[in-house]
Amino acid sequence: MNSPKDNLDLAAAMKALRKNRIGAYFVADKKELISLINTFIPNDTLVGCGDSVTLEELGVFDELRSRNIQFLDKYVSTLTKEEKREIYRKNFYADTFITGTNAVTMDGKLFNIDGNGSRVAPMLYGPKQVLVVVGINKLVKDTQEAIERTRQIAATLDAKRLKKGTPCTVLGRCIDCSHKDRICNDFVLIAGQFEEERIKVIFVEGVFGF
Repeated sequence: MNSPKDNLDLAAAMKALRKNRIGAYFVADKKELISLINTFIPNDTLVGCGDSVTLEELGVFDELRSRNIQFLDKYVSTLTKEEKREIYRKNFYADTFITGTNAVTMDGKLFNIDGNGSRVAPMLYGPKQVLVVVGINKLVKDTQEAIERTRQIAATLDAKRLKKGTPCTVLGRCIDCSHKDRICNDFVLIAGQFEEERIKVIFVEGVFGF
């Protein structure tokens, strides 16, 4: 298992994650991913999610909507701002929280930048388990490269997707602005876990998300 990016060794990264008490799994495609996710999520459980282009591209949200679970679906178009805030609060009590991540380092750490904390907060505390789905394009050498990748690539593309008015949407790069629409507010590095495998990282062969 080798990442196409800089010949980084995916097997070594997975070993490092496990050393940090974070679960590490690999699937070859969408079909294997959905099958694995369904083994981790029993029926009649509460499932929350974070904003994730990766999960959308891989059809995970549609699968969750079809399951016999209580899915806290933040993407329902009729939700009011307060109803969405209530979903964010309920995520802390979820049996499973599923999300993507901005970068995974070779020494087994997860790095994320968030706008309001609604994605990274449940990753840190609350849900019984956290499933992190990530394309192998997110594998990076170290924390510095994770920050650089997230600020200059992921956050810039996400700001454009969300139609923010930040300079990066025009410049195509981060200038560490102080714009009111800035989404680079919370910088979170997860280096390990007290509870082994509470966080499970699932690598998917291919390029997904930002």
